[in-house]
Amino acid sequence: MPTESPSHSGYPPKDHPQVENIEDPAASSNDAPIVFLDEEISYGKGGIRGVVQSPYIFGAAFLASMGGFSFGYDQGVISLVNVMSQFHEAFPRSETAFGKGLMTGMLELGAFIGCLFMPTLADKISRKKALSIVVVIFNIGAIMQTAANSYGLLVAGRTIGGIGVGTLAMGAPIYISEIAPPNLRGTLLVLESVSCVLGVVVSFWITYGTRNLPGELSFRLPFGLQMVCSTILGIGIHFFPYSPRWLALVDRSDDALQSLERLRRLPRTDPRVEKEHIGIMNEVALQKIMQEKRHPGVSGLKLEILGWKDLFQKKSWHRTSIAVGVAFLQQLSGINAFIYYAPTLFQSLGQSSEMSVIMSGVFNMLQLVAVTVCFFIIDKVG
Repeated sequence: MPTESPSHSGYPPKDHPQVENIEDPAASSNDAPIVFLDEEISYGKGGIRGVVQSPYIFGAAFLASMGGFSFGYDQGVISLVNVMSQFHEAFPRSETAFGKGLMTGMLELGAFIGCLFMPTLADKISRKKALSIVVVIFNIGAIMQTAANSYGLLVAGRTIGGIGVGTLAMGAPIYISEIAPPNLRGTLLVLESVSCVLGVVVSFWITYGTRNLPGELSFRLPFGLQMVCSTILGIGIHFFPYSPRWLALVDRSDDALQSLERLRRLPRTDPRVEKEHIGIMNEVALQKIMQEKRHPGVSGLKLEILGWKDLFQKKSWHRTSIAVGVAFLQQLSGINAFIYYAPTLFQSLGQSSEMSVIMSGVFNMLQLVAVTVCFFIIDKVG
């Protein structure tokens, strides 16, 4: 049968009455063909209507998105702590420009380190178990920050907490994208960003409420509260199914179908569930064929490293540059720095201490409004 190129949507052209066989162009004639579906799968409306009609899948995605909440909380809490006199009395080195910058920046360094390890961990032990493990790492960092009696221990806690939130912020979108139905994937993925900004807002106003408490309780309490949502995530995620795609990746086809049954709230005999299951299995099969062709006999960590290298090959560079460029430019806008140092910045512009804090809080709330709008419209406008 002649090879056909898939359409832009990832499926063969509509004039094919039945499924088509698409082979890896680099494969020999002895390789098994990969079957792709000839039509997209629809489980209903997209956007907020689809979310309302799918409470179970929304619950799973919302719980996973608490990884983003933890990241946002860790960012927001330090914003006000940085200008607390009680905090500077307990940790005098944090009052210097270098001390403040080091304490703040080590979270980002830890997050970068965590991001590098999450893909391998998630593929090895599952997305669910990986999220639970990194919750433990995050909570260890949070405990160290809360109980720190020296500047060095505080910085170490920020670094370990950063490793935790970095892996959480990367692992949650993987899980959400793999459990979401096609009609809700964009909307549910925005939950990660909504939760991240919500974490910034909640932690900021919690710290605003504790800043006048006597002694060190004013900053240790908000440091300790960051463990609440992460713990809910670490425990609650086990009440939801494994990612169907991960189950397919480890050759558990029947379990993948069972997972889809639970996620879609439909019997396995439903044609849409059957088609989605076939599509997932075939996508994973194609991925394995491509990996074997590019890196024969390689597995484990070495294959993971080579996979990262493949992203920067000439034929992949266009897509990689878009994905990396969007994220890079978003960070280059300075949003994280503004979140961390907004009260300090407003004070340097001549605002009073109280007004600087309020303006920082309003700025964070405007972020939440903007990202919430995106949640409602992303699957409508693209």
